[in-house]
Amino acid sequence: MTRLAGKMALVTGGGTGIGQAIAVAFAREGARVAVAGRRKDKLEQTLRLIREAGSQALAIECDVSRAADAERAIQAAEDCFGSVNVLVNNAGTMSVSTIETVSEDDWDRIMRTNVKGPFLMSRAALPAMRRAGGGSIIHIGSVLGVAAIRDRAAYCASKGGVTMLTKAMALDHAQDKIRVNCICPSIVESAMTENLFADTEAGRMARESRLATIPLRRFGKPHDIAGLAVFLASEESAWMTGTVIPVDGGVTAA
Repeated sequence: MTRLAGKMALVTGGGTGIGQAIAVAFAREGARVAVAGRRKDKLEQTLRLIREAGSQALAIECDVSRAADAERAIQAAEDCFGSVNVLVNNAGTMSVSTIETVSEDDWDRIMRTNVKGPFLMSRAALPAMRRAGGGSIIHIGSVLGVAAIRDRAAYCASKGGVTMLTKAMALDHAQDKIRVNCICPSIVESAMTENLFADTEAGRMARESRLATIPLRRFGKPHDIAGLAVFLASEESAWMTGTVIPVDGGVTAA
């Protein structure tokens, strides 16, 4: 018996990296999976992998920072599969900056995607989850929503918002049997982080310096996050809500 049999999941930012890994892991565990994102070509790649895993798949072009897109995505998933049981708010964006170096436009871009996106997608999903008798909302936050580092002011602020949004939503919607939890990765090798370190001697030194802060001495892989997402989507975590869980190679242990 697969762990997510009978469940329908929607994963934002599902075309690459962590989102793609979660979508495929869900499919392997028996869920029907919709993936939402802005790049149709990337979503099509994920659809192929979901189908190869033996599950039904749906791709939805969607900008999570637009209320109409969020509502349309949830409606499309419910219309296609009959219910929405799991929502993974994975779509996100990065900024390397202090409050002095980040532009106002870039600050707004980070907040729109990283905080407003989960808010709009979750709000749109709540009625569908109530119709389904409950559900699981999984935010993909960051260890930088728990502890800060230099040159990430906007990103830390946005992910700190996701951390507290998780806790507030968990309290507000527990009576609806809707659980809300947050996975907080450290650096995961993905499209969002591939240009974080320049291909120069200084970039290589910066990479080694960052690796030295991780007790397990490696960056994460998308599948390192996908396994926990399966657990949080499944009935195995039925008594968990409002949790903020680092998956970080030991970074927050110190």
